[in-house]
Amino acid sequence: MGVLEGKVAMVTGGAHGIGRATVKALAREGARVTIADIALEAAEAVAQEVGRSGGEARAVHCDVSQEADVEAAVASTVGAFGGLDILHNNAAYLRGEGDYDIANLSVETWERTFRVNALGVMLGCKYGVRAMLERGAGSIVNTSSGSAAAGDLLLSAYGSSKGTVNSFTRYVAAQYGKQRIRCNAIAPGLIKSEGVLEGMGPERIAEIEEHCLVPRTGEPEDIAEMVVYLGSDAASFVTAQVIAVDGGIASHVPTFADKHRGGRGNAH
Repeated sequence: MGVLEGKVAMVTGGAHGIGRATVKALAREGARVTIADIALEAAEAVAQEVGRSGGEARAVHCDVSQEADVEAAVASTVGAFGGLDILHNNAAYLRGEGDYDIANLSVETWERTFRVNALGVMLGCKYGVRAMLERGAGSIVNTSSGSAAAGDLLLSAYGSSKGTVNSFTRYVAAQYGKQRIRCNAIAPGLIKSEGVLEGMGPERIAEIEEHCLVPRTGEPEDIAEMVVYLGSDAASFVTAQVIAVDGGIASHVPTFADKHRGGRGNAH
């Protein structure tokens, strides 16, 4: 029996990458899962894949920047499965092309990024909390980013929107913890999803890998396993946290990679 047997989950952005891996992990552990994604055909393919593996999943169209879509997706989940126990707000908008330094950042890019990454999380929590209050408990997991914790030369809108996710996570946790609803965020490092592999060359990936404290970069399954834990009863005392799943990339001094490359970082 899986650790999530009898639970109902919904994953936004569940058709690809981290979302897809999370859907499969939740179903493996016994949860019935709604895959809420703007790419309906791809979401349906994931649902079929889960079904072939013995799990139970269903797909619904959902643009998380549209309140009616999010409300309908949650209502559909409750109608199909009888409730909602786990919500993974994972859908995100990341466009390196256009998300430049502040002086060259367009209002359109800023607004679109915040509409998906910040408003989408708010709407998921708004309707997810309502369903969980009826259920008597629940766990919300928001996908944040390491970009929220440090400045960079690009991705100004993306990093700022994920900083909003971190703050909002704590507000949800504070307001509904006494009603047994927990809310946490996961801050991934470099995760080699399809989009990352398409958008980054091997040289850039290698540069980032140098700064990981473990000898690899992340896989979508690394995030999925943390979502499973946070959704389970084993994490019943964990709330209001932003948990880095990043191979330690954000934990060290800036010169770590230079020292390690020069042979001065080996432990003895």
